[in-house]
Amino acid sequence: QLQLVESGGGLVHPGGSLRLSCVASGFTLDYHSIAWFRQAPGKEREGLSCISRISSSTYLDSVKGRFTISRDNAKNMVALQMDDLKPEDTAIYYCAARDRPYGCSRVEREYDIWGQGTQVTVSS
Repeated sequence: QLQLVESGGGLVHPGGSLRLSCVASGFTLDYHSIAWFRQAPGKEREGLSCISRISSSTYLDSVKGRFTISRDNAKNMVALQMDDLKPEDTAIYYCAARDRPYGCSRVEREYDIWGQGTQVTVSS
């Protein structure tokens, strides 16, 4: 069974940091590109960042400079370091994988393996 499992969410004050992890089981991430998405209540899911096999990456403008995506193929894991968090970052965060290792996309329909999500709440 192909699975992605996110962890690392939680409650943080504005200006704080969290590091989300996405671990794959049942397949090797090495030959996949990975993306992080989030969905806030009442809003559509949006693509935040993606990373290719060779670690090229892109970011949504609203998180650029605050979020950093990275991958560790030896651990079959992708991480999202989130700094300077704002209340508007509150959402459920998902990682997703597609079996196209080169190139990078933040388009939801291009991904076919999804994690269950982890809640991030930024509040004072």
